[in-house]
Amino acid sequence: MAISARTSTSTPLASTMQRRIVWGIRIVLALAFGAAGYAKLADVPQMIQIFESIGFGQWFRYVTGAVEVAGAALLLVPAAGFIGGLVLTATMVGAVATHLLLIGGSPIPALVLGLLSAFVTWRQRPMSEIPAPR
Repeated sequence: MAISARTSTSTPLASTMQRRIVWGIRIVLALAFGAAGYAKLADVPQMIQIFESIGFGQWFRYVTGAVEVAGAALLLVPAAGFIGGLVLTATMVGAVATHLLLIGGSPIPALVLGLLSAFVTWRQRPMSEIPAPR
């Protein structure tokens, strides 16, 4: 018999509230990343211009858009929230670096989305099992 490494000292009501908050953040992130990814994939002129400024070519816009849409979808799958959050956190680290080093502009939106994605990743991290004492 194994016991979970995470133990809950909170009440069931607090646990339910925490789950609802995390799901609310996951839904907001899925909407934001879904919309941003769609804009990249749909050849929105502003996205084309931004990715021209980056200098990696338009293929990078398509890859970024696909990653954002896939990450958004993964956030909405209960068992895949950790992976979705991890993918989107890494994407936003790249976005913040791109704003700071290549294209200018405010990195704040990417930073906020990255921090929220990191929070979801942390909350959805897999539980490790600790063997029961013998």
